[in-house]
Amino acid sequence: MAARHSLPRRLGCLLLLTAAGGLLGTIGSTLSARAGNDIQGPGGKGAQVYCFMRNNGNVHEVSWTAAYALVKRQGSGVFKTSPEHAAVMITEAVVQNPGTYPDCGRFLGDLFAPSSTASTPEPSPTAISVVGGDSAGGNGMTRSERYN
Repeated sequence: MAARHSLPRRLGCLLLLTAAGGLLGTIGSTLSARAGNDIQGPGGKGAQVYCFMRNNGNVHEVSWTAAYALVKRQGSGVFKTSPEHAAVMITEAVVQNPGTYPDCGRFLGDLFAPSSTASTPEPSPTAISVVGGDSAGGNGMTRSERYN
């Protein structure tokens, strides 16, 4: 008698799992379609700002600063987006959607020039010790210079 009651229960569980799997599959495909078509993610928004500013006569440094600030702010991760990753995200957005960012391809090389990203190499210890003075700990650097 126990075997008769377990069959409908198993079929019910199987039906429930099948329905849940179908629902999850539909949600997953919808999300992946949205992700593939979403050019307005952090990289797309950064590309939009960077390309708009460059096409309107702004120099690289100003355009990059604005685009990178937007990419950092739009990122949903726990960690801050690095300048190198932001440059790659902007490049990917432009390359994947060239019609959306007309004439922007000519500016992409500036994102990868040695002094193009927001991070600059740290000065060597000898360069800091050469600078004399009595402000900000005696090394001649202001507080904002030290933390940039």
